[in-house]
Formats: sequence, structure tokens, C-alpha cells
Amino acid sequence: MPNGEFEKLLVEAIDESLSSLGESPKQAILFHLENTFNIKKQEIPNQIASFDVALKKIFGPGADFLEILIAKKLREKAASDVEGLPPNEAGFTVTVASIKRLMEK
Repeated sequence: MPNGEFEKLLVEAIDESLSSLGESPKQAILFHLENTFNIKKQEIPNQIASFDVALKKIFGPGADFLEILIAKKLREKAASDVEGLPPNEAGFTVTVASIKRLMEK
């Protein structure tokens, strides 16, 4: 897997997942992430734990829905690189880290 491919796929998965809420809500969330939590969209792959905390502060228990959707889309994009990876039972940050590790093999 080329260097930076995981980061690109994760940002795409996040963008697509937030788009499921509508374009205006997506833009509002990205604005809030950057201005309240100091997390720019392109920096999310390097700040996944902070992103997780920010989503939980913004959405409360509803963050789980978005995190499951992001992980699902990331798995689809990574496809054969993550065959055999168990479902997201370990939580969002662990699942994303596992996908990254498998993609970088």
C-alpha cells in the first residue's frame, strides 16, 4: 500500500459518512471540529483519538452511529487489505488502528 493511502481512504470514509447527514450539517461539523477542537479534516488520521473524543462531545451516544459508518466505509475502501479483520467490537480507535496496521503490511 503506497505511503499516505490509509490517510486518504480514512478522510474519504469520514467525508462520505458525514455527508450522510447532509451537506450543511457536514460543513458545520467540520467547522466545529476545526474551531472548537483544533482538528482539521486532513489531520484527522493523525489525531484519531482526539477525533473520537470530539465526536462523542458533539453527538454524545449518537457518535457510535457515525463511527460504525466510518469504520464500515473504511473497510470497504481497504477491501482485500483487511480480510479477516473482526468486526468493530473493540471500539472505533482500535478498529481504525487495526485497519491501518493491516494496510501498511
